[in-house]
Amino acid sequence: MKIDSIKDWGVGLEKHAIIAGPCSAETEEQLYETSVKLKDIGVNMIRAGVWKPRTRPNMFEGKGLEALKWIQNIKKETGLRFAIEVANPKHVYEAIKHNVDILWIGARSTASPFVVQEIAEAMRGSDVPILVKNPVNPDIALWLGAIERLTNVGLTRVGAIHRGFSSFKKTKYRNVPMWQIAIDLKSSLSEIPLICDPSHIAGSREFIFELSQKAMDLDYDGLIIETHRDPQNAWSDAAQQVTPEVLSNILKNLKYRSTSSADQDYLTHLGDLREQIDQIDRELFELTAQRMAIVEEIGMYKKKNNVTVFQKSRWKEISETRKSWAQELGLNDEFMIELFKLMHNAAIRRQETIMNTPLEDLEKDGNS
Repeated sequence: MKIDSIKDWGVGLEKHAIIAGPCSAETEEQLYETSVKLKDIGVNMIRAGVWKPRTRPNMFEGKGLEALKWIQNIKKETGLRFAIEVANPKHVYEAIKHNVDILWIGARSTASPFVVQEIAEAMRGSDVPILVKNPVNPDIALWLGAIERLTNVGLTRVGAIHRGFSSFKKTKYRNVPMWQIAIDLKSSLSEIPLICDPSHIAGSREFIFELSQKAMDLDYDGLIIETHRDPQNAWSDAAQQVTPEVLSNILKNLKYRSTSSADQDYLTHLGDLREQIDQIDRELFELTAQRMAIVEEIGMYKKKNNVTVFQKSRWKEISETRKSWAQELGLNDEFMIELFKLMHNAAIRRQETIMNTPLEDLEKDGNS
């Protein structure tokens, strides 16, 4: 799979790229004024919703072809570049016809391999960059699959947008970041440019800065931030948009960090600490293996005595004691409980296998 660096896309973006603009292109005047204000603070790639996939009908769904004409006019007058969302082959055709510089596939579309394949076929032979938002649900296979469908038709200017995931759990954010999924994507496709969308993760403008800084700390390639001349009166997603002036302050206060240092003391000390981490991790693996051996022995006793695998009272005891241990050691108790849930679930699966295997087979394996 060949994927070009963001600086080779031919649209003026570099590392720590900033894409900003309104959630929706509402009127030509609104789009023009917002775009000019963004240009004044150094943003040269404008995002704008032309077709808006809304959860329910009878909501503002974008101006479509009319908005594409506004974009053409603004590009011609200002020299700015534009990025928009596409959701079907017709959108792709019209966007390319109207000289849109970057396309992106939205979270709902990424969730449908059929839709992504249709968009990929419509893009075949094009050199217009395309970004893929993560699917609504935390499914990295769908995200990877969408990217692969695009590269399979010969596209090389492909990137990813992390916009968070839907969850039944209530959090302060609109969408749960689940940073690890984005990190796993980057680990699988090290060359993929990864852009963070703090607006859709946050759902509220008050969290934009903290999420943007987190993305920079994790070495993302850029940010896409919803920005509107008058966010309070925006026709869509008013709560999560910022003004160009606020965006300017966000960008001025962001700290950009390097991926390494040439300082010899830093390198030496970091190497020593990493060796210690490696040793501790090895010990953790060995202890986990010992724990699983005991789990199997318990499973055999349960099988011989016809006792259920899962025992509510035992899990309650584990939850309470492990939470107490975490607090005593200054660890995050929620994290440690989640960790033990994984270990407990693995133990249950192993004991279920034992329960459903004939005893003579188990004893034969134990003697071999």
